[in-house]
This record gives sequence, structure tokens and C-alpha cells, in this order.
Amino acid sequence: MALSAALKPISSIDLSEHRRSPPKSHRVLGSNLSFSKPFQFHGLNISSRSSKPFTTAAFFFNKNKQGDPVTSKPTKVQELHVYELNERDRSSPAVLKLSQKPVNSLGDLVPFTNKLYSGDLQKRIGITAGLCLLIQHVPEKKGDRYEAIYSFYFGDYGHLAVQGPYLTYEDTYLAVTGGSGIFVGAYGQVKLHQIIFPMKLFYTFYLKGIPDLPAELLGNPVPPSPAIEPSVAAKATEPHATIPNFTK
Repeated sequence: MALSAALKPISSIDLSEHRRSPPKSHRVLGSNLSFSKPFQFHGLNISSRSSKPFTTAAFFFNKNKQGDPVTSKPTKVQELHVYELNERDRSSPAVLKLSQKPVNSLGDLVPFTNKLYSGDLQKRIGITAGLCLLIQHVPEKKGDRYEAIYSFYFGDYGHLAVQGPYLTYEDTYLAVTGGSGIFVGAYGQVKLHQIIFPMKLFYTFYLKGIPDLPAELLGNPVPPSPAIEPSVAAKATEPHATIPNFTK
């Protein structure tokens, strides 16, 4: 065939020329390291003429042994007791029947806002504001299960944000998801105790990650009961019975 005629045998390669050729110097770019001949990978015979010792540890693994100071969040648990009272003067709650069904059903929304008082009921401290999404109607317990996302506003002190289960028929725990002001970095949980749904609720926060709380937010809490009421001065928002610029 014409193709086979065009093919010519390849003679054996004489490597003697390469063996007799003088060694070449190979310099590594960007360094003073050079080699007298190419690498012989099978024997790993490397000849080096370097004016400085070659090291990679300083280049790749040099760490600041002193490092930045480690700042850890406070892990002490602080309890904060708060009453939420619906005094029927904030048009709350609003029930949005998105399910368009006669009984409470999945998807119904309940925006709300109520007043906040200190655990000892001696000071008006702010408001709640948020939203409950109905997840399940529980007729055997004469109540509902909601997923709640809301905030507690404390005037100049800032706010706490919470999220989690809101049951109208028993106590629940919600996660503290953060905050502002003195509550920046706060985490933990809050126990929600239904006294009279949705008129009177009692909260116990278990907070971590923040400095010590101010004394006027603390105090000995009044045990929750259907008969509890804020002090006359707190309800009238007299100056000595409120926190600085309490959220209205």
C-alpha cells in the first residue's frame, strides 16, 4: 500500500550525546536556588548550588504565634421576667382569615402588639410587636398552635427578637434570636406562660451572651395569676414608673 511505503523505520535513539553534554545550570525563578543538572526523577539525584538554605515553611506556614486576643461572649445565664398585657387599647390582635374557613385553619395570620411591664409590675417598659401564623387547630385542647415571630421593645435599652411555637393552651419555649442595644449578641430561650389567652402572659427569659442587665429591668417578679395588675403609676406611665423613652 502507498501508506506503508511512506512509513520509514525509526532508528534507535543515541543518548550518548546527551550523556556527554556538559551539565546545564537551572535557576529557579525568583530565588537564588540553582541546580547543576536537570532532575533525575527516577534516582532523585539533585545537585544544588544555593547561597541560601531553601525553605518553604516560612512562606507557607508562618503564623502569628501571638494571634489576636480571643474575645468570648459571656456565658452566664441571666433571667429577665416580663408581663405582656392586652389592655384593649391597641386594636390588637387582628385576625386575618386567609384560610377563609369558619374555624381556625392553616394559614390564618394574627398580627399583634401589647404592652410590657416589668416582672414586679412596677414599671411600664415597652411593647411587643409581631406575627403569629396558625399551623394547627387543636379542638381537643380548645386551642391552636402557632408559629410566632415577634419582638420585645424596651425603649432606649433596645429590643429582643424571638421565634418559635406559640400554643394557646400550654406553656412553650421560644428561641431568642438576637437583639439590639444592650441586647446585642443575646441568645438563649424564653418561656411563655399563658395566664389568660390572649390577655395576660408571663415570660421568663434565660439570656446569654450579654453584659449584666440594668437593675430597673430586674426585681422580684410577682407570681403569675389571673388577678395580676400593674401598679397604678406604671399604668399611668408616670416618670418614676417607666424606663427611659419606653416604647409606646
